[in-house]
Amino acid sequence: MRGSIYDWYAVPVILVAGVVGASSVYWRFVIQRLRGVRGRDWPSISAIIDVVSVIEQRGGRGNGILGYLATLTYFYHSPELQTGEYCRMFNADEEADAQAWAASYKGSSVMVHVDPRDPSHSVLRAEELRAARPPNA
Repeated sequence: MRGSIYDWYAVPVILVAGVVGASSVYWRFVIQRLRGVRGRDWPSISAIIDVVSVIEQRGGRGNGILGYLATLTYFYHSPELQTGEYCRMFNADEEADAQAWAASYKGSSVMVHVDPRDPSHSVLRAEELRAARPPNA
């Protein structure tokens, strides 16, 4: 069935599948950015970054290393103990940089913005993270 109707849609389907596959790796950063914009007017509260991790991200052809996801997990009281995360992606050749960056923030005090309607939702904005002085610095 050469030239049939089934041939024309194969390219868009493949393109959409590729975009969805690539964006699945970066979806958390889109969400993080949107929450940062939405949460900029929320009240601020002090939090402590207590858990840090770096995880290898694999995907693509041959399941190669795409990069390293560094995650900072912070804790705050509003009024009960709550948690939140801040993530940053590093290139495939930057594992040591990712480890050093994450470790440098362990134990840091940061200001996070808390949703006044739901204190379990919070956001650590890049500006507040840059303003935080890592205890190891």
